[in-house]
Amino acid sequence: MSFLHSIQTPADLKPLDRDALKPLADELRAFLLDSVARTGGHLASNLGVVELSIALHYVFDTPDDRIVWDVGHQTYAHKVLTGRRERMATLRQTDGLSGFTKREESPYDTFVAGHSSTSISAALGMAVAAKLNGEARRVVAVIGDGAMTAGMAFEALNNAGAMDANLLVILNDNEMSISPNVGAMNSYLTRLLSGRFYNTLRRRGERLLANLPPIQELARRAEEHLKGMVTPGTLFEEFGFNYLGPIDGHDLDALIPTLENIRRLPGPQFLHVVTRKGKGYEQAEANPCLYHGVGKFDVADGIAPKSGARPTYTEVFGRWLCDMAAADARLIGITPAMCEGSGLTEFAQAYPDRYFDVGIAEQHALTFAAGLACEGYKPVVAIYSTFLQRAYDQLIHDVALQNLPVMLAIDRAGLVGADGPTHAGAFDLAYLRCVPNMLIATPSDEDECRRLLTTAYRHDGPSAVRYPRGTGPGAEIGSGLEALPVGEGLVRRAGAGIAILAFGSLVGVGLKVAERLGATLADMRFVKPLDRALVRRLAESHGHLVTLEENVVMGGAGSAVAEALAEMGLTPRLTQLGLPDRFVEHGDPAVLLARCGLDADGIERAIGAAMG
Repeated sequence: MSFLHSIQTPADLKPLDRDALKPLADELRAFLLDSVARTGGHLASNLGVVELSIALHYVFDTPDDRIVWDVGHQTYAHKVLTGRRERMATLRQTDGLSGFTKREESPYDTFVAGHSSTSISAALGMAVAAKLNGEARRVVAVIGDGAMTAGMAFEALNNAGAMDANLLVILNDNEMSISPNVGAMNSYLTRLLSGRFYNTLRRRGERLLANLPPIQELARRAEEHLKGMVTPGTLFEEFGFNYLGPIDGHDLDALIPTLENIRRLPGPQFLHVVTRKGKGYEQAEANPCLYHGVGKFDVADGIAPKSGARPTYTEVFGRWLCDMAAADARLIGITPAMCEGSGLTEFAQAYPDRYFDVGIAEQHALTFAAGLACEGYKPVVAIYSTFLQRAYDQLIHDVALQNLPVMLAIDRAGLVGADGPTHAGAFDLAYLRCVPNMLIATPSDEDECRRLLTTAYRHDGPSAVRYPRGTGPGAEIGSGLEALPVGEGLVRRAGAGIAILAFGSLVGVGLKVAERLGATLADMRFVKPLDRALVRRLAESHGHLVTLEENVVMGGAGSAVAEALAEMGLTPRLTQLGLPDRFVEHGDPAVLLARCGLDADGIERAIGAAMG
């Protein structure tokens, strides 16, 4: 690793001869493979952008020039090149490096990223700010082909093309193979189209023809048709960008001169780069989905298949979905580009005509589901809690307002550990509870999850079942499709003095605390409708109520209990425990919950403090 160890900042890249960059890329790719195998993380996407990361920092003067990475999970090479190589062993661990870009972590991380399709908007803002300040800095947005399916990316493109700001958008097209039109001839044409001679001639021609609109339009169309014979860029040209590419994103001899040419060009530029996910690691190239996000694994053997592990909540949902689909032909399964992550793989294979992956387009997913519901179907939208935030208007306006039977299967509710605050499902109970017509269920174990999924599906209106990442307590799971009574909780332990009202994932730890204190423990099951009769009964028989939820306290399930008590005129001591009013960083989930006071000891301390 003679080249890699000499790179502490991007400034160390500048003196290197271009021939040295190829072995540097090999060293960097080998380092990333070994590092991620030890820590876990996003692998395939990072292996695919090694050369692009090197080329960007080699050509541009970062951090003065801004690079905005979309999503952020493909920035490991960027982190290594910007002085964080020694800390990569702490990646995604408690108090370690973030798995995404993070402004507090480095001046080279220009924008926080965890959700997709934000890079062009943010980069445009930075480019306009540079123009307003009279600064010559360049701004680059690097966005993947998957993120281009989101409407926000096209909103930004539409705006940027009319701004005349010095913005470069790089489309990292990482399909599983290099497109046929990527090769020596195409790289030559792209360098030619990005060169000073061609663009000077182009601008002079535009000025000459400005007073002759019919001829100007004819010339513009002729240029588009000529470029269209070798490039697919007409769409981006229509947005007002100068389209260049596609070029091989692993060919530094094509990347660097092209970027050097583009750096001198004014106005909005669009470079189409084709890369291969998992580049350089055979197993990841063959199965980039499996190697997208990985735990620790042995590089020589690859990821070992699961054996004998109890099912995760995601797998419980996937099996339930197939069983319910067999029982009801109206069921439609929808995912915004998270088939594997949301547990829809088996359903997609068994019911291809009733499975729809709409791409990274959460807003569209909800309104698409609403349209299906209007025609008598029963859509189930499988979505992560953090990504549902992006479709909040559609949930209210298109689903709840019309009281349509669209069911939300909300995965990754609560803290998500290594992925950190961009992916934490900390707010869904608060933002769903205030929406009229909603049913909201919070299962405490795997069997209850299956039953509440059935309950929500059979509800004649919008519904949501939220469950955490990973496995539950290991409850025996039934095979039927039995529902539970809507709005009814369950007392799992009878005690005296203190009643703990737990919602979802914290029922288990609440039960431990109840046993220590001789308290009552209620599994509330539903946040909306809340079991008001149970709340009244517990308030009248206990002097102190404690609510537990893996959601922010403000506006969450505990707030629902407080409101119910106030409406009923009951005044027991009430302690509301949940996630704090701050963004919880990444790390081991158990450690993070303990830091939030939501482990057994922390809950017991909070109850003791409340009682004086």
